[in-house]
Amino acid sequence: MTRARATAVDAWAALIEALPQAAWVAELDTRALVAVNRPALALLGQPAEALLGQRADLLVATPEDMAYWDDAAAGRAERLLSDTVVCTASGRTVHVERSIVPMALPTAARGGAGSGRPTHCVVSLIDRSQQQQAEDAREELLAELQATLESTADGILVTDLAGRVRAFNRRFAQIWSVPDDLLDQRNDPAVHAWMRQSVLEPEAYERRLHAVQHATLLSTTERIALHGGQVLERVTRPLWVRGRPAGRVYSFRDLTERIAAEERIEELAVTDTLTGLPNRRQLADRVAAAAQRWRRDGPGFALLMVDLDRFRQINDSLGHEVGDRVLLEVAQRIQGCMRANDVLARVGGDQFAVLVHAADAGAAEATARRVLNVVAQTCSIDSAQFTLTCSIGVALCPQHGQNVDDLLRHAEAAVRAVKAGGRSSYRFHHNRVEADMRTHMRLDHAMRQALVSNRLRLHYQPQVRLSDGALVGAEALIRWRDPELGEVSPAQFIPVAEDTGFIVNIGEWVLAQAVRQAALWRESGREMPIAVNVSALQFQQAQFVDSVARALAVTDLPPRLLELELTESILVRDADEALQRLHALARLGVRLSIDDFGTGYSSLAYLKRFPIGKLKIDRSFVKGLPDDDSDVGIVSAILQMARALGMQVIAEGVETEPQRQFLQAAGCAEFQGFLFSPAIDAMSFERFLPPPRLPAPQRPHIRLVR
Repeated sequence: MTRARATAVDAWAALIEALPQAAWVAELDTRALVAVNRPALALLGQPAEALLGQRADLLVATPEDMAYWDDAAAGRAERLLSDTVVCTASGRTVHVERSIVPMALPTAARGGAGSGRPTHCVVSLIDRSQQQQAEDAREELLAELQATLESTADGILVTDLAGRVRAFNRRFAQIWSVPDDLLDQRNDPAVHAWMRQSVLEPEAYERRLHAVQHATLLSTTERIALHGGQVLERVTRPLWVRGRPAGRVYSFRDLTERIAAEERIEELAVTDTLTGLPNRRQLADRVAAAAQRWRRDGPGFALLMVDLDRFRQINDSLGHEVGDRVLLEVAQRIQGCMRANDVLARVGGDQFAVLVHAADAGAAEATARRVLNVVAQTCSIDSAQFTLTCSIGVALCPQHGQNVDDLLRHAEAAVRAVKAGGRSSYRFHHNRVEADMRTHMRLDHAMRQALVSNRLRLHYQPQVRLSDGALVGAEALIRWRDPELGEVSPAQFIPVAEDTGFIVNIGEWVLAQAVRQAALWRESGREMPIAVNVSALQFQQAQFVDSVARALAVTDLPPRLLELELTESILVRDADEALQRLHALARLGVRLSIDDFGTGYSSLAYLKRFPIGKLKIDRSFVKGLPDDDSDVGIVSAILQMARALGMQVIAEGVETEPQRQFLQAAGCAEFQGFLFSPAIDAMSFERFLPPPRLPAPQRPHIRLVR
């Protein structure tokens, strides 16, 4: 290299050293680097000794650079400016903006001759890594946003403040059925015109859209109905750019299927799925509306509750599928005998209701009779023929109630009264029935509290042998004194207990208390058999025999001292199961008797099979003795039958001496009643018993002492 050329290179080296970006000087002929500045050393990660003399086309070896150096060698060196990449010593790829500027030696350096052909070039690099990262991140974000827009179920439309379309997703085009050519052409007026002509109310749509566009900060949610039957929800939000509103974002959601589903759900919520009739909820709404019309000086109306009698037998014998078909036929029959404006509803499994508009008692009764007649017509399904009946309860507005709850409750109470009275009829609501129900509820609650609070007690009525007047037993009878109700008769609370099922709890308590008392008397040396009444419901409990055995075991009372008085209904209700249970009790050793004999239904065949040892003649047959011929005949027949079956007989309710004498003469073994003593508490009863046995004196212990 000549001194002049070296001087020029030094000048260029000083020049590039002053540059802030990476730069080096390369000789065109040899492509060798002759000068490198410090930013280039830092960028490439190599020392100056390693870079000086290195080929420039190897530092930035892109196809573009290789072509440039080939052109330069051929004398076609020109300026080059473009983006490229450079690889550092550590292997990192750096995005740069590369510039190559050909440089010619000064005239003096060329010896005063030549054309000024470039001999060197200055290569400068501007690091664009951060800018490239930002651009990559922006492109990635845009891709994510576009993917998000396309994946959402909502149609998205973005406009500027003037309403020009800035962006949209394909779902928007699908919901509005916008032709592709309108979107591809970016024909904004045509897109808006298409949307306007698609709605059912274009004028209202346009006014609302105009108001939204002029209120740049407004956020709204509204529904739009389209000609095709679709219902869209449009949510409008302002688009913010750098803290200022720059447009609008509209999201459109197709609510058509959801609205149809909601309507179906609402329909199912108020409609019976089997018959398609209104259900209890819809009936309540209809009754409420009728009551409101009545309050506005409208006519009264009637509510009929129709309950099919013994419908369970159809399901049990023919199956539920046939039962459903029967319900459909019954619904059609009742519907066919109603007036056009009346309402039929299905409010339960086999229960219907009829709302009779503008009806008084006469119109309600006429409707009830028609329903009774059509339901009673012969049913024929799959060659099976049978007859249905129904029970109908009637409540009138305003006589029996002025709101939905009262009318429904009273009509249902009337149905229960019909059921209790024999079924297959109708009955109007009576306030007395409601009062009886409230009394029933109060008694039930107070009775349960009495058992918990130990307000129940037992009295014992002596049972006497007629032949010699000897005391042979005691019947345990429950008594109840309430702090608010006073002395409550068993005739009042026992039926309530049987109706609610609480008689089982009471029966268990009576059994335990009576057995305990008999055990106490026995411990004092005074054995006294105890008779305990057992209700049919208590007897039917699966654990009844076990509870009797447990009560005897706890007190160590001999089973022969316990007599269980059973009702006649036990013998005829599931006789085989009753027989097994009675034999299990007999194996325990307890005595069994039939209480109130003659008031129910007892088959001689049952009495012969069951291990019954005693019959109790009911007080209703004893009352007329000895003057009433029918009572005399019944009692004589019972005694004769008992002798034939080898059973003892005891008569209850004996209050007069003539009654006692007749029973003794007729061959009755025992009696109980006021003639001897009413039922009394345990302490008073003990006056009929012999004195307690004194404990045997203990012999003194003798101890020998040596």
